[in-house]
Amino acid sequence: MEYVYHLDSPLGGITLCSDGEALTGLWFDGQKHFAEGLGPDREERALPVFAQTERWLAVYFSGREPDFAPPLRWSSTPFREAVWTALLAVPYGETATYGQLAEAVARRTGRERVSPRAVGGAVGRNPISLIVPCHRIVGRGGALTGYAAGLERKRYLLELERK
Repeated sequence: MEYVYHLDSPLGGITLCSDGEALTGLWFDGQKHFAEGLGPDREERALPVFAQTERWLAVYFSGREPDFAPPLRWSSTPFREAVWTALLAVPYGETATYGQLAEAVARRTGRERVSPRAVGGAVGRNPISLIVPCHRIVGRGGALTGYAAGLERKRYLLELERK
């Protein structure tokens, strides 16, 4: 059984998803790949993990770095999971390029080289936005490129973290 919960944020509605124990999804309503893979068997319910996530979001949107995170769980290909794990290492208030992230994934997986384009595809399908900070990944030279929730939101989030 999957559980969903909806809340409002300064950037619009957010939908959360859980397996009952861990957070498995966090999407801005209407973003690309919204709730991808979410099955038809779901129930709207308040859960402790949703309360933890809501507290995390309140701290985050207040302009501070949260010093806790709800339990996270995702299920995908080993490559995507390696990319999403590497995203967690990009520090609050900083950015990394797709190329830098590809190098980190290559080191993590023992590969000689990983394509930044393939990394970009995995970043775009990150199912747990914000907490797994895909918005911190930028193009070469710091260019704002690709964000499933829209470049305006990405710009807002990066500015919020730089304050």
